[in-house]
Amino acid sequence: MRKLVISDIHGCYDEFTELLNKAKYKPSVDQLILLGDYCDRGLRSKEVIEQVIQLVEQGNVIALRGNHDQMFIDAMESNENAIWIENGGLSTLKSYVGTDWFKQGFNYPEYNKAKTFIKLYYQHHIDFLKSLPLYSEDDRHIFVHAGIDPTFSGDFRSQPDRSFLWGSEEFLDHANLLNKTIVFGHIPTKRIHNSAKIYFGDKKIGIDGGCCFGFQLNGLEIKGAGYKTYAVHKNKGVYARFLELLQKLLNLSKFK
Repeated sequence: MRKLVISDIHGCYDEFTELLNKAKYKPSVDQLILLGDYCDRGLRSKEVIEQVIQLVEQGNVIALRGNHDQMFIDAMESNENAIWIENGGLSTLKSYVGTDWFKQGFNYPEYNKAKTFIKLYYQHHIDFLKSLPLYSEDDRHIFVHAGIDPTFSGDFRSQPDRSFLWGSEEFLDHANLLNKTIVFGHIPTKRIHNSAKIYFGDKKIGIDGGCCFGFQLNGLEIKGAGYKTYAVHKNKGVYARFLELLQKLLNLSKFK
């Protein structure tokens, strides 16, 4: 069975859709593994979360929770607002309530009204994100959003939730002592090896291509003992959709 792993979509709905198409993802025969951070920074977080829910309902999809998903949850359920807003939460908010909501500028009364709107009409999105696990594993890999704290190499499952979601400074600097390869997102690969392409290290594979920062959305294919990579550059998903619509119009014109 082929596995397709994607992380840090961050509201890049078109690029996500195009990446699935480019990899020829087939729910009936493939397993899709998503490493979290579906929202924030990009413009279409609501649609991405809705799409992920639909994919999970189709079956054979593992969706993990990322730190941005957790910030979204916390902002909706408490007064942990500032850190979310400072990290791209306003884009997520606008994807739910519309871009005109804050046309007079950001203010907390309107922000709280927007939160009430989301909880009234999209509570199922929040509940879905809350239900997501923090890691998954197979016989050769550990899939996680932000990595494994090396001080928990003896039993990585016991590391604090924050380490799964936010990672640790020691993760990249220390050798992976586990007997499985860690596949992670969270850290844009530009910061690891000065390239948006997937990073292949010593029993570590980083796949966050920094799409929300203008780079690319990566896909890692795992089939047997081999790996294959896919990538859609930022806004290429929009271009691909335009070409698809243009082709449909051309096909229709043949029958006129």
